[in-house]
Amino acid sequence: MKKLFMAFCVLSTMVATCLSFSMAQGSRTPDADAVAAITKLENDVVKADLAGDVSFYQNNLADDWTGGNSRGTWDTKQSFLADLKDTKNTKTNSEKFSELRVRIHGDVAIATYKNAYDALIRGQHYTRTVICTDTLQRQNGAWKILAGHCSQAAN
Repeated sequence: MKKLFMAFCVLSTMVATCLSFSMAQGSRTPDADAVAAITKLENDVVKADLAGDVSFYQNNLADDWTGGNSRGTWDTKQSFLADLKDTKNTKTNSEKFSELRVRIHGDVAIATYKNAYDALIRGQHYTRTVICTDTLQRQNGAWKILAGHCSQAAN
């Protein structure tokens, strides 16, 4: 009887451990879901830039979005969209994000990354690597970019 009890205890412990491990692997925390959504959103920026997709920014920038750029000026959502619509003077030739890090603070998130691009912006050609920070907020279940800032990266 004692051996049977010991075998039952060992088996129960093994089953509980396996179930616990399986549940931990299969469930995602709200923060993990938010990180995944923001990672996708930030990666979709590259796709939108290369495609000249103005609607992406119309849908994903907050109405009062502001962006500080590596050229030393501020953009509003309206000015940025106007630039994107001017396809004669604005075009992304290549772009690559790296070193993306997303931190979640409730319904607010901070995304930092490095961006290397070759683009025509307001009729000027730029080839740069910049470091950027985006501030996002969950609004009605979707993440919106509230503000962004990029500075030229050190060599």
